[in-house]
Amino acid sequence: MSDSLKKCVMIIDAELPLGVIANTSAILGVTLGRQVPEQVGPDVLDASQKAHLGIISIPVAMLKGDQNSLKSLRERLYNEEFSELIAVDFSDVAQSCNVYNEYIAKAASVQEEKHNYLGIAIYGDKKKVNKLTGFLPLLR
Repeated sequence: MSDSLKKCVMIIDAELPLGVIANTSAILGVTLGRQVPEQVGPDVLDASQKAHLGIISIPVAMLKGDQNSLKSLRERLYNEEFSELIAVDFSDVAQSCNVYNEYIAKAASVQEEKHNYLGIAIYGDKKKVNKLTGFLPLLR
């Protein structure tokens, strides 16, 4: 499938402090890059022959959400209709942990409905991503 048929969005809780918004976006981006490495372009050289590492080759729309819209969106992403989309979430369960093993243990003890999502990144078929997120405003 061509890149023009793919879409990538991040939906972030706009009520969070700026630093938490930035941290959430970074975590979602790193995780998404691992899941979709083919979307990271090759390294490039500038006119001075200085190297710059490859970045994502498609735009990433930053959308505004809140706790309710993120919870609802995450629930919809569990539906079979959207199963082929790649969805990365970052919740208060993850944010409260200092090391990954702590996150693994804590996540295993907290039911999904008790997770409060700070942000969600979605990548996949443009029509399906738009169906889920087309009504959300840009995060500004």
